[in-house]
Amino acid sequence: MPQMHLPFFPEGVEHITSELAFEKRDGHVTYFNGHMPVFVHAEQDIPTFRMITAQFCINGNAKQADISRAFGITLLSVKRAVKRYREKGVSGFYEEPNRRGAAVLTAQVLKVAQERLDEGLETSQVAEQLGVKRNTLAKAIHAGRLHKPTKKKSSTPR
Repeated sequence: MPQMHLPFFPEGVEHITSELAFEKRDGHVTYFNGHMPVFVHAEQDIPTFRMITAQFCINGNAKQADISRAFGITLLSVKRAVKRYREKGVSGFYEEPNRRGAAVLTAQVLKVAQERLDEGLETSQVAEQLGVKRNTLAKAIHAGRLHKPTKKKSSTPR
């Protein structure tokens, strides 16, 4: 005759569902199904946290609301993690985020702009010649990617 397996949990765990719990100890988070540990990750490892909680939701071990409630995170962040898991799988949590590069001020444009500034042209003239906004060049000068040559003071009094 089969014996019923009750979900016994180690002392000090916090419940996510009636069958799933977690414990934070010594900088690690351990997830339990009953008394069996099922996954461990570092407490500061956010991508792995998002991956495993999304996996719990997709596999039917927990609802998104259960994860949100147990960890005190927004439901929207859980939904985003679940969507990422469905679209990209586990590797989607560890890939580098897409960042835009310098769309207007490429290395070549910066070189030409610096040459023209060194010739003594004003920022607005350089911007017009290169087909970029004057404000874009001003920001590059302020950020230190370009520099305006200092104007020489005349030694003769006016």
